[in-house]
Amino acid sequence: MKYVLQWTTRSRGSGQENLATMKRSLEVFSKWTPSATMLQFVSRVDGRGGFAVAETDDPTALAKDCAIFSPFLDFELYPVLDIQEGAATLQAAVDYNESR
Repeated sequence: MKYVLQWTTRSRGSGQENLATMKRSLEVFSKWTPSATMLQFVSRVDGRGGFAVAETDDPTALAKDCAIFSPFLDFELYPVLDIQEGAATLQAAVDYNESR
């Protein structure tokens, strides 16, 4: 299953506190090995977060990865389908509704 993760920084302290938090989060990131297969990582240009596309059959792997960074980041996680699968599912729903 594929998932899109969105994260934003938890910048709620003073400038110095936020800088220390950023430094620590980068230290953790440099030593981290993802539990899920990360297909793509992108960072927001404004530096306030980013997105990743991950693939795993074990959602607890993503829960573990998110928990590691939860002191620094807020997460939103969305299960997703490749567009071909999503379009086919929608078409099947249309066909079902039109046949009734």
